[in-house]
Amino acid sequence: MKKIVCIPDSFKGTLSSAQVCDIMEKSIHHHFPSCQVVKIEVADGGEGSVDAFLAAVGGDKIKVIVNNPYFEPMESFYGILEGNVAVVEMAAAAGLPLVSERPNPMETTTYGVGELILAAVKRGCKKIIVGLGGSSTNDGGCGAACAIGVRFYDAQEQSFVPTGKSLIDIVRIDLSGVDSDFHDVEIITMCDIDNPMYGLKGAAHIFSPQKGANHNMVLKLDEGLRHLANVIKDQLNLDVSVIVGGGAAGAMGAGMVAFFNSRLQMGIETILDLVDFDRLIEDADLIFTGEGKIDSQSLQGKVPIGVARRAKKANVGVIAVVGTIGNDIEPAYDMGITAIFSINTEPVPFEIAILKSKENLSLTMENIIRMLKIKP
Repeated sequence: MKKIVCIPDSFKGTLSSAQVCDIMEKSIHHHFPSCQVVKIEVADGGEGSVDAFLAAVGGDKIKVIVNNPYFEPMESFYGILEGNVAVVEMAAAAGLPLVSERPNPMETTTYGVGELILAAVKRGCKKIIVGLGGSSTNDGGCGAACAIGVRFYDAQEQSFVPTGKSLIDIVRIDLSGVDSDFHDVEIITMCDIDNPMYGLKGAAHIFSPQKGANHNMVLKLDEGLRHLANVIKDQLNLDVSVIVGGGAAGAMGAGMVAFFNSRLQMGIETILDLVDFDRLIEDADLIFTGEGKIDSQSLQGKVPIGVARRAKKANVGVIAVVGTIGNDIEPAYDMGITAIFSINTEPVPFEIAILKSKENLSLTMENIIRMLKIKP
């Protein structure tokens, strides 16, 4: 083995992508000391995404003062990568941890996220990657839109910054005030879920309870998002209700399309493009990937499948090392996965397995590498 690429997702709740990479590298070098190991940390769009991108391709973390989810000033950050590409993680300005003991998606705003994006644009960035995830909000991205110059008006023709509770009050949307520096900026939004903007599988019903919403709040938030979608359709001639992933992060997915002219893209595709993955694996002997659980949902394009599809075109083998193997994963092999290995060594509850995740991953990698050393 001369070159192996390691590009695993995190094992949610147990190991970060960086930790998985390090364990894989250690096992590989134990048996193939001279092998070149290329480690690529994977960011899912949520908290830690900027750091993961900086670790993968290098760059600088830029600090800036923005508004937190309750319109209070706070220090936040975004990343600038080589090529003047900015990375903004929504969680850095609208994340659930930022509301601490006062979660309330009726009141919280994405305004600070818009301020981060605007700061990157004002710095001269012409391409911006926005990661969705871990939000405390349900405002359809209206707060972020206000930060870049979009104006929302109520029935009294008063301009206001909509939050979850006041989406229903929007009567008119005016895009004419959007900062002119945005006109030639490409914005890509990382979105790995397929929930629609509203409805029983939409942002309010599925995600707002974990942000502090009770049953009545859920109904009001969903009504507000339906109303917002109708206003956008009538005035902007765009039907965001049919956008796959529009419900991500309190319907920020729909808002990024409507107000930022962004396109939604699977996170792994964004990362693979950024690190020039196709070129990187041209001379690779093998690729290791993985995630906490591989199942039928993974087949929609999560990390292992996204990696495998690219690798298949280059005729490079892919081994997926995962926590758990779910049902209906047979199509993964046709998509480019060569083999799948679970790190669980015995049938124990997750609460117990998590305590030995590092040891189990190391042991699994050890056995895989030993198998690879067998001479044909």
